[in-house]
Amino acid sequence: MPGQNYSTMSEFILFGFSAFPQQLLPVLFLLYLLMFLFTLLGNLLIMATIWIEHRLHTPMYLFLCALSVSEILFTVAITPRMLADLLSTHGSITFVSCASQMFFSFMFGFTHSFLLMVMGYDRYVAICHPLRYNVLMSPRDCARLVAWTWAGGSVMGMMVTMIVFHLTFCGSNVIHHFACHVLSLLKLACGNKTSSVIMGVILVCVTALIGCLFLIIVSYVFIVAAILRIPSAEGRHKTFSTCVSHLTVVVTHYGFASLIYLKPKGLHSMYSDALMATTYTVFTPFLSPIIFSLRNKELKNAINKNFYSKFCTLSS
Repeated sequence: MPGQNYSTMSEFILFGFSAFPQQLLPVLFLLYLLMFLFTLLGNLLIMATIWIEHRLHTPMYLFLCALSVSEILFTVAITPRMLADLLSTHGSITFVSCASQMFFSFMFGFTHSFLLMVMGYDRYVAICHPLRYNVLMSPRDCARLVAWTWAGGSVMGMMVTMIVFHLTFCGSNVIHHFACHVLSLLKLACGNKTSSVIMGVILVCVTALIGCLFLIIVSYVFIVAAILRIPSAEGRHKTFSTCVSHLTVVVTHYGFASLIYLKPKGLHSMYSDALMATTYTVFTPFLSPIIFSLRNKELKNAINKNFYSKFCTLSS
């Protein structure tokens, strides 16, 4: 990263929750702390269950395990800093720390989106080409797909971070967000090329995310067509039930993201902006393990067998 940024600005101020009433901050801290801990414990429980239960050593659950890892790391990249700032009177963050947070949040966020796309492809192969499933989704191929999602997330994170932090930041150093959010940070940039860089960053991010969503939709178009060809209602219900948890997480993931990034330009306060941003960074990762645990019958039964029943026995 060029030295001109360091000479212009050495730190930023995360304004985030600074405008909130002081008596509300401890309440928000406790709420987000509980959601953060539940997100960690829920995803660790899913990973431990898949590791212990040999029946779950299948491609679908391998991808789910990788998704849990990406959610944990995405949450850890943003939430601890946010929690610390809720109890702090001066939310300063160094230039390097801000760049690091942006890189890791983009890396794990895009990895999460790529994994959701791969999971959609897995369901497509399982339902539309069941006889070729073991060939197309062999352990080696699954490992490659997971590796490519992490590599893709890393490239996206590095590319966006380097583009943004090659800009010159001058004037105010106050970021009106609780994290080093790319759009809030771009508002502080100055120079002749700023507007073109902003459009470039938005284009790269939107193209990648919409591309993932488009491929997921295409997968489900073929899946629904295949399910409708099943003669019995029971067979259709059983087949579609294997997709419900993934489909629910996709709708939640893109739904909350749309609320934040596609909201109309109009009258909105800093309070609503900060609270809406937490729906994607805190609430969505919080919901994901709940959805997979409750909507996936096989995983739910495995959790009950390996943990819940033993916990009840010990407590009694």
